[in-house]
Amino acid sequence: MKPSIPKGTRDFSPTEVANRTYIMNTIKTSFETFGFQPIETPSFENSSTLMGKYGEEGDRLIFKILNSGDFLKKADEKLLLEKESTKVTSQISEKALRYDLTVPFARYVVQHQNDITFPFKRYQVQPVWRADRPQKGRFREFFQCDADVVGSKSLWQEVDFVQLYDTVFTKLGLAGTTIKINNRKILSGIAEVIGAQDKLIDFTIALDKLDKIGKEGVVKEMLTKGITEDAIKKVDPLFSFNGSNLEKLASLESMLSSSEEGTSGVEELRFVINSIDELGLETAALDVDVTLARGLNYYTGAIFEVAAPEGVKMGSIGGGGRYDDLTGIFGLKDVSGVGISFGLDRIYLVLEELGLFKTVDLPKPKVIFLNFDATTDVAKMKAIKSLRENNVKSEFYPDLGASNKAQKRQWKYVTNRAIEFVVSKVENNVFTLKNMTSGEQLDCSLIELVNKLKA
Repeated sequence: MKPSIPKGTRDFSPTEVANRTYIMNTIKTSFETFGFQPIETPSFENSSTLMGKYGEEGDRLIFKILNSGDFLKKADEKLLLEKESTKVTSQISEKALRYDLTVPFARYVVQHQNDITFPFKRYQVQPVWRADRPQKGRFREFFQCDADVVGSKSLWQEVDFVQLYDTVFTKLGLAGTTIKINNRKILSGIAEVIGAQDKLIDFTIALDKLDKIGKEGVVKEMLTKGITEDAIKKVDPLFSFNGSNLEKLASLESMLSSSEEGTSGVEELRFVINSIDELGLETAALDVDVTLARGLNYYTGAIFEVAAPEGVKMGSIGGGGRYDDLTGIFGLKDVSGVGISFGLDRIYLVLEELGLFKTVDLPKPKVIFLNFDATTDVAKMKAIKSLRENNVKSEFYPDLGASNKAQKRQWKYVTNRAIEFVVSKVENNVFTLKNMTSGEQLDCSLIELVNKLKA
């Protein structure tokens, strides 16, 4: 059998790793510029930490880890015979790979609350896993780059995150991104106004699909979920919501005048929009999108999603929102938080499609010692040791070039890796050094060699 990897996972070449590192370093630098500190959490958590936090669909996409040893021994025999897999899962699996970084972060905050200074600004760049159907831009293993603030209800945090998105995408040269913003309170207000509070999740999930299945598809889904035709007529303006951000806010304010929660959501959005209008953005655009309905199981205020520049067919490349009581699920009440995430893998694909990657220098030695004479190996290795002690990246070609063909192979290695300097000969502790760029060649002592290459 040919070796393979699981669907939804990938190998990365040296160039791909270098490009991914460039993206991650750009994001990390921006995080730290905005005052965030790094943390890391385990790749897997207790199942009880993750299950029930992402909704029914999210629970299905969590990778469960089988218990060690004879994991069937403690399972209920009746459930095994009946093949009740969903019921037997908790008996054979106590841990799961993390689905995102937000819930593990909430667990971290509660567990380490006595060691944290609030407001706590953390960032985290680590892989997550989802048992999703692989397709372009959607993987089963992928990195998330998260930044969150907990312990502050100030809407200036939302303003800061909009600026953070703008800063990162500007640094990456990705002009024309759209930062979509909505508010969970507005969605709740709409459901209240149309008399469908008990159908809030169904209503908003259907509305969120407007750009994918169109008005007809959304209406059909709402009807199948038990939302009445009369209620759907009341939200008809949402299907063709347009105008400037301030015009949209004015329409929402009128539509939600009878809902205290909805009105509150409009005011929160207005604060963010007005603040960003005052401060300005470099290359991104901020757009009020009332169909945006992500993370409804824990978002309570602002909701963010970032769309790639127009013309690039890609799902969201970032998203987030405010969660006023996420830590409450772990026993720590009244700790408000807000955070955003960058989708590293999708950002990579967008930059690649638009040809925005700069030429990245792969790690390589500054000098390589060729191996044409085994009697000088020790002298070469001593020289390499001295060079490395002086922070000069150095390498020794390990296989002896005993034939003309083998020696050509070594020179080809130098060319393919674009190594700048070559030591081709050592005689009586005199090193023959060649500059592969200029063609200049000179003989030098070890001290001279070190000083030359340190420069």
